[in-house]
Amino acid sequence: MPPSLTSLKDDTLIALDTLADRASGLVHPTLRLGVTGLSRAGKTVFISSLVHNLLHGGRLPLLEAVRSGRVSAARLEPQPDDAIARFQYEDHIQALVRERVWPASTRAISELRLTLDYQSASGWGRFFSPGRLSIDIVDYPGEWLLDLPLLAQDYRGFSRATVELAGTGIRRDLARDWLGLAGTLSATAPADEMTARRLAESFAAYLKACKADERSLSTLPPGRFLMPGDLDGSPALTFAPLPALPEGRFEKGSLAAMMERRFEAYKTVVVKPFFREHFARLDRQIVLIDALQALNRGPEAVQDLERALSDVLACFRPGTNSLLSSLLGRRIDRVLVAATKADHLHHESHDRLEALTRRLVDRAIERIGMAGAGIEVMAIASVRATREATVRQNGELLPVITGTPMAGETINGEIFDGNRKTAIFPGDLPEKPDSLFQAVESLSEAGPLPHLNIVRFRPPAVEENAGGIRLSVPHIRLDRALQFLIGDRLA
Repeated sequence: MPPSLTSLKDDTLIALDTLADRASGLVHPTLRLGVTGLSRAGKTVFISSLVHNLLHGGRLPLLEAVRSGRVSAARLEPQPDDAIARFQYEDHIQALVRERVWPASTRAISELRLTLDYQSASGWGRFFSPGRLSIDIVDYPGEWLLDLPLLAQDYRGFSRATVELAGTGIRRDLARDWLGLAGTLSATAPADEMTARRLAESFAAYLKACKADERSLSTLPPGRFLMPGDLDGSPALTFAPLPALPEGRFEKGSLAAMMERRFEAYKTVVVKPFFREHFARLDRQIVLIDALQALNRGPEAVQDLERALSDVLACFRPGTNSLLSSLLGRRIDRVLVAATKADHLHHESHDRLEALTRRLVDRAIERIGMAGAGIEVMAIASVRATREATVRQNGELLPVITGTPMAGETINGEIFDGNRKTAIFPGDLPEKPDSLFQAVESLSEAGPLPHLNIVRFRPPAVEENAGGIRLSVPHIRLDRALQFLIGDRLA
């Protein structure tokens, strides 16, 4: 985040935290990996599969240290931050492997420490390095990341931008109740608690409707309105944007003044602590997105995903740390944007999914005038729930994927029970991503573009070896993602 978004006190506390982390790292080398993503992109599944594959000797040929046999052990250790909830890896992997259900999505911040013992690739490195790296995996909701740009806004600017966006496309109908209520109120009227509560509830209902599966919109700050936790009902979450605000300072005791004060409280109580205590301490970051879901929901969902990516990437300062910046002001030097659920497509479309995601990221970077150094893009499946096959149709071989649809999934009018396998043709992505974005920009209403048969599959049945030990969770390109995120630290 630009320095102007933090106070001198914030900067001092960040520097002290960083110095403490660096001092500890001299004795015990540590990398803090942030894992976040937009709604239902699979953060919990990614972390669970990452840990399971490293603990159980998974197939990770593109992670050089594993391929060369230099990683000798992997284990979970107590996390360093006692005030943060532990990522419940054991519960999540039980759900995936034993029960074959997808674990619950991220609702708050959590952490897990995974330590690797390894041998340096060089004799010089083996002499100086302890051969041990702890990876502190910090899992947090993408909605919290999308809150960080609020630090650069005042209440008037926040209201103007939010109301303007709410008047576009499908948001217009979803925002009708909230904007209708706000339109009956005067910003200069005396502040009233029940009015503030009704406004906040109506605004939160609008955000939740935008996030619903059938719409899958992504730009939805303030994020805690969607997952309030222990702040539910607090004044910091009892506010809403107002249209047609009067010019100048808001009169003391007015509704607008109350909303402004609570907006600033939200930034102070929610956003700044997250930035200082968690985000500012990260070394590497992966951002997971569900590009396929956005494509299936139509042009508005794709445009909104691009807008959210712009806001997300604006929060990062990817680049190489200097000695001074590494001591006093940590910088995330590698960011990976990963399009998940690649297993929902035949491998012939994986490169197209990656190219489409790269174009999304490039457009987002261009939008905010940022350099793209240190940002990588991949198409992955943290857990591969399907296999590939071919079927003959009308004399031609058709590439399909096979798997077990989740109970209640419907294909061509048939409702699945969660036990029977099936094969589907998932559809094709366009060969050139620019053609898709040209189509997106030429349409004003949502529609499938292109049409993809996206079916929710159950996690795969994980096989056992001759000794009855379950094998590692299958994946697509998890090793490539790990090589980018941590490979250099295992050199």
